[in-house]
Amino acid sequence: MLFIDASREFADAKNQNLLTDAHLDKMVATYRAFQTVGKYAYRATAQEIADKDFNLNIPRYVDTFEEEAEIDLGAVKKEIAQLESELVTVRQKMAGYLKELGL
Repeated sequence: MLFIDASREFADAKNQNLLTDAHLDKMVATYRAFQTVGKYAYRATAQEIADKDFNLNIPRYVDTFEEEAEIDLGAVKKEIAQLESELVTVRQKMAGYLKELGL
């Protein structure tokens, strides 16, 4: 059995998403090739389906997980310190402007 996860194959539209000819062509080509395609399609054996208690939920077979980029905590800490410093400067300027306006 071939599982195809085409949930990301669409063009954004105003009220509802659209399938383009390119999306349909990709789905049909994948079906005809009947091969596993990373993060898109998986060719499962009857034994694999039985091992998963005959659950035909696509995410059980097609892994679409994307690793998130690692966050550099040191750089984030440095950026926060810089932003806090800029905020102090802006608040001082604003206080000066308000004083000039008599507020």
